[in-house]
Order: sequence, then C-alpha cells, then structure tokens
Amino acid sequence: MIASTSSRQRRLWTGVPALTSWLAGLAIWEVAAQLTAGNFIIAGPFEVSAHIWMNAGLLSRAMAATLKAATLGFVYGNIAAVILAASVFLAPRTERLILALALLIFCLPLVATGPILRVLFGSGGGPQITLAALAVYYTTFLSLMVGLRAVPQSWPDLVRSYGRGRMAELFHIRIMASVPYFVAGLQIAAPAAFLGAMVGEFTGAERGMGVLTIRAMRGLDVPATWALALLAAMISMLAYGILGWIGRKLVTAPPAVLLSAPSAQQRQPIWQRSAMALLIIVTALLLWQGLMDVFGANRFFAKRPADIWQFLISAPDAIANQEKLLTAYGETLTFAIPGYLTGLLLGATLAGCITLLPGLAATVLPIAIALRSVPIITTAPLIVLALGRGAVGTITIIAVMIFFPTLVACLQGLRQTPGQIVEVFDSYAAGRLRLLVFARIPAMLPALFASARMAIPAALLAVTTAEWLATGKGIGSLMALTASTSDYNMLWSAIVLLSVTASLVYVVLEQLEQIVLRIYASEQLSR
Repeated sequence: MIASTSSRQRRLWTGVPALTSWLAGLAIWEVAAQLTAGNFIIAGPFEVSAHIWMNAGLLSRAMAATLKAATLGFVYGNIAAVILAASVFLAPRTERLILALALLIFCLPLVATGPILRVLFGSGGGPQITLAALAVYYTTFLSLMVGLRAVPQSWPDLVRSYGRGRMAELFHIRIMASVPYFVAGLQIAAPAAFLGAMVGEFTGAERGMGVLTIRAMRGLDVPATWALALLAAMISMLAYGILGWIGRKLVTAPPAVLLSAPSAQQRQPIWQRSAMALLIIVTALLLWQGLMDVFGANRFFAKRPADIWQFLISAPDAIANQEKLLTAYGETLTFAIPGYLTGLLLGATLAGCITLLPGLAATVLPIAIALRSVPIITTAPLIVLALGRGAVGTITIIAVMIFFPTLVACLQGLRQTPGQIVEVFDSYAAGRLRLLVFARIPAMLPALFASARMAIPAALLAVTTAEWLATGKGIGSLMALTASTSDYNMLWSAIVLLSVTASLVYVVLEQLEQIVLRIYASEQLSR
C-alpha cells in the first residue's frame, strides 16, 4: 500500500514540469499573438478556441474524413514496410534492389504525385490514402531493418546449431529484438500519415482538413489556420503517446549486450557493384514503363521514360528545358542542404541533452512533438510570414521537418545502451557525460544513420512544399506551376531529378555508414 502511494506521488510530481511547460507555452503563445496582432501571423489560444467552438460541426466532419484516410494509409504503409523488411531478411541478396526501389518510390514528391494520383483515382479517398501510405512505409522499413539486426551474434548461431533456418531465426529472435525500433518507426510515421492525407486533400478532395486549410490560407483566415494546425497536432500527439505506451508495455527486458567483433566484411568487386547499379536502373525503368502500360494511363499526364528522354535530351528545345529545370534545382539545393544538416544536428543534440538532463524531457518533448505534429502545409506559410521568404525561413521549415524523426530515433538508440555497460560506468563513478560519449553515442549510431537516411527524402519534401506554398521559388514552385498548366513533361522531369538526387545522397551516406558501423555496430552490416 505504501509502495503504491509512493508510486502515485512520483507520477504526480513527474507531471508537474510537463503541466508547467504547457501553461508557460500557452502564455507565450497568447503574448506573441497580442504583439503581432494585425500582421496575419499568429492567432492566440483564446481566439483559436473560440473558432473551434463556433465551427465544431464542420471541423469534426473534416477531421473524421482526414483521420479515416490517414489511418488507412498508416495501416497499409506499415504492412508494406513489414513485408519489405521480412523479404530483405529472408532473401539477403535482394536487399540493395529492394532498398533502392523503396527509396525511389519514397522520394516521389507529394507535391507532384498528388495531382497525378487525383487523375488516376478520380474523386474519393484514393489519393489521400495512397499518399498517407507512401509517407510512412519507408521510415518504418528502415527502423525495422535496424531492429532486426540488433541481436547478439550468439543468438542466431544458437538457432542455426539446431538446424533451423532464417525463418525460425526471424520469428524466434529477430522480431522481438526489433520491437523497440518498430515502435519508434510507428511514432515517426503517425504525423507523416496525417500529412500525407492532408496533401492528398489539397489535390481536389471534397472534404477534409486539407480542404479547409486551403480555404483558410487563401482567405488569410489566421484563426482557422491555427485551429486546423492545433487539431492536427493534438491527433498526432495522441497517436504518438498511445504508440509509446504500447511500446513500453511490449518491451520490458533491458537491451542485450551485442558484443560484435569489428567487421571483416569484404567490399564487393567494382564489377558486382556496377552490375547491381545497372540492375536497379533497369528494374526502375521497367517498373515505371510497366505500371503506366498496365493501368493504361493516358500518356498526356502519365509520362514514360522515353518521353522524359525526348523532353530533356533529343527535343529541339531540350537545352532550354534543361536550363529551366536546373535553375530551379539549384535554388532548391541551396536551402535543402543546410536545412538537412541543421535538422540532423538539432535532433541528435536534443537527444543527447535529454539523456544528460532527463528533466528536460518534460519541456522539450511536448514542444518537439507539437512542432512536428503540425502538418508542414499549415506551418510553412506561417513560418515564412514570420521569418521571410529568404534562407532563414526555408531552412527553418526543413529543420523542423527533420529534427523530430531524428530526435525520436536517437533517443531510442541512446536507450539501447545495455544495462550491464551502464552499471560498469556507474561503478567507476564515470558520470553521465562520459557514459554518453563512450557508451550511449556508439549505441545510438545505427539509429542516427537510419534517421539520416530517412531525412533525405524528408528534406526534399519540406523544401518543395515550402517553395510550393510560400516562397514561390525553386523546383517545388516549378512543379506546382507545371501541374496547374498541364506541363507534365517538366513535372515528371522534376520528379526524376529529385529521385536521382536522393538516391545519390543515399549512396554516399551508406558508404559513410558502413565505415563507421564496421567499428561500432558490426551486427548492422550482417546480411
């Protein structure tokens, strides 16, 4: 009885900093709204609450429509992620091909694919559900791949000693080892699914929060915009909390000591790597051509590889087309690269600070979840209004998009430091900083690299969305313009260019990852 009372008291005192942070946040929000009154930037909490109360019926119907599409997309996307991860583990030789194709599909900009899906599906929820699924499957897939490999080598050796194969290894040891990473992937995916559904509604849906967001932004209805952003954040935060609670219930054992020896894995000969790259390119082109032909997609809007080749290489005006595309592309990269690096650095640094000072979690995590949970399609115009259309505003949008997934992934990685190692450091009174530098950060590295890979397409999504909705520059603005003017050759060319860019950056990052993990997390390089 005494222990139960003590436990309740600890939970009560733990909740005090969080409650204080929320109250302070509301006060700062209201003060900022009063100071910027008339600038069409911030609506205060009282004004937003009044708007929600007066439009409760309309908002509830829109929220139900968007939530339905986001939920279905979340389920379908994560089922696809599980199937892909299991396929890679059971057939290791397919890993590079599956990873490359999954990345290419994930890199398709929502700004560009939304209008195409609307033409293919017509009216209804098809585009919303599809975009929500596309927004989540890759992040969960990468998280699962890290988790499936986070086991001591002695465990699969034991399974094989009994004459069992990879299927038994997957079900008996790998699945349970992957649960913490899977939950982290689901937590990252929840806000992404809501974003995908809202972007799908931007393309011509009849109802949903995306439809109301478009109306609010076009009418400069700041209270409505903030009300929609607040509701989206609350839904995403609730999903994040529920998934985290489920994860804590499922994972009760401390992380295992992996004890992996430094990898002696040999690099593939250059001819094998070249053959795999050629296979990936050919497979991607065949899938592109095949899907368009199987569905009988109209060639006016559903371009094939030959159409893009002609548009950029063999057409009389190909040089002009290249210049137009590359000019916009250069403007986009100018903001995407610093935004990407800033987001990664911010997420990893915050994770380390929370580990050193656990009390910060009550203040930092709610703010971080709120920033990431609010869909970028509502925050991008507001951030640009506040910080301007130049580098600061756009880089901030990209960093906000990236830092939360990095924070969640890095926190999960830091928590995977085995308890036995922590106890050794404690026995020498080494302190939290030494423990962080020499034990927790090496344990975090697989999660950090996974989040860095996830962030490549996320950075491109963020910068193109900001260009589409707010700045009017770069390749995002070009795609929006070409979609509205039915210049589908330029639209598809932009999609191809962004996908190739993400793939190249991914390859460079993968090479760096192998160099680092060969020393600190050799089990992640096993096939």
